[in-house]
Amino acid sequence: MFKNSKSMAKQTELEGTRNHISSGTTINGDIKTSGDIRLDGKLIGTISSSGKVVIGEGGKLEGEIICTNANISGTVKGKIVVNELLSLQSTANINGDIETAKLSIEPGANFTGACSMGATIKDINQSSESQQEKTA
Repeated sequence: MFKNSKSMAKQTELEGTRNHISSGTTINGDIKTSGDIRLDGKLIGTISSSGKVVIGEGGKLEGEIICTNANISGTVKGKIVVNELLSLQSTANINGDIETAKLSIEPGANFTGACSMGATIKDINQSSESQQEKTA
């Protein structure tokens, strides 16, 4: 019923953390964080964040992004899964599939791949499948 105040303070502290991978840095591997992360270098692997992921103009990612919100100005080759809002800036270059609730694309952004948006699409597919099952 009552939560430990120390654990709540630590959780709040972790949620507010920010990570930054600077230009000139290359990482091979996966990154998991509960805070926000900004990539201005190069990552070959997966970024998984319960916060916001920012790929700077010089940032390059080969792999996956799984997060709550994302703002991309750089290059991504791979799948992007965003629970809320994905913003593609004019300098963004995306080659891969996108799954998101909301999508914002500035003129000039390049995107090659498939895009699946919003819960309503999933609801429509689920309701049509259940109707087929009922009639079959």
